[in-house]
Amino acid sequence: MTSYGNKKSILIYFFILFFVTEISHSVENKIVLKIENEIITSLDISNEINYLKALNPKIKNLDQKTLYKIGKNSITKEKIKELEILKYVKKLSINENYLEELIKSAYMRLGLSSKSEFINYIKDYNLNFEQIKKKITIEASWNELIMAKYSNKLKIDKERLKKKIIEENNKDRKIYLLSEILFDVTSNTQLKSKFDEIKESIISIGFENTALNYSKADSSKFGGRLGWIEENFLNAKIRENINKINIGEITKPVVTPGGFLILLLEDIKYEKTKKDVDKELDILIRKEKNSQLNQFSNIYFKKIRKNIKINEI
Repeated sequence: MTSYGNKKSILIYFFILFFVTEISHSVENKIVLKIENEIITSLDISNEINYLKALNPKIKNLDQKTLYKIGKNSITKEKIKELEILKYVKKLSINENYLEELIKSAYMRLGLSSKSEFINYIKDYNLNFEQIKKKITIEASWNELIMAKYSNKLKIDKERLKKKIIEENNKDRKIYLLSEILFDVTSNTQLKSKFDEIKESIISIGFENTALNYSKADSSKFGGRLGWIEENFLNAKIRENINKINIGEITKPVVTPGGFLILLLEDIKYEKTKKDVDKELDILIRKEKNSQLNQFSNIYFKKIRKNIKINEI
């Protein structure tokens, strides 16, 4: 595992795409899945569904069958991550100061301004704060595991990035508001079929709900929302596909190391600012690292998922 101090800023940024939690709700409880020697109950799934509803009210429009599938997939993914982490540590734990920073990142993502406001917010959804902290710990530990396994494979061309910043300084910056859906298929025939299925779903229930249902990226918890991203931070293949579409449209599937990526272009804005080259370089390097780490995370999860025994009860 990597140390807390020198990796903190990267992991906090990396963590945001992975934040999930759990809700306590009174339902009939029965065992639904067995993952290795761990069980997933109907209550676990209900908790996950309820949290997703709190996070994104639009999913309330989805039918119960779809919601159940989403909740089951989400909690299964978290349990697989936990099992993998426990191969390397005796128990789940992270630095308390780091945990507090991650909690802050979580409530700010929800548009809240303080921890107390966050606690009051989760009470409205019958959330147990200790359960939330455990889930944050799982995600943070997973991110540290990915960092430890793949940090030596990160490829960052600092000179190229610095040259780009200098060349673009004082020019209008093109910035996209983007959301994503990341999915897997095993053949070109399946790709066309899956893409058509996703497009029909977007028309029927909207992009956010479709991302929640189809995307394997952890951003799916937030409707696939990536936020505002500067054009220069995107690779050439993605920029090329985005420049072919208009606001409100989606790209064709783009091949990435983690799977096939569909992007929704929600808006475009232009900014002209004088950049501090060194500060901008630090930002660009961090974003490039996080982009690569997210890809490695998807790749690694796909790898370990194949070796996990999952039995429907």
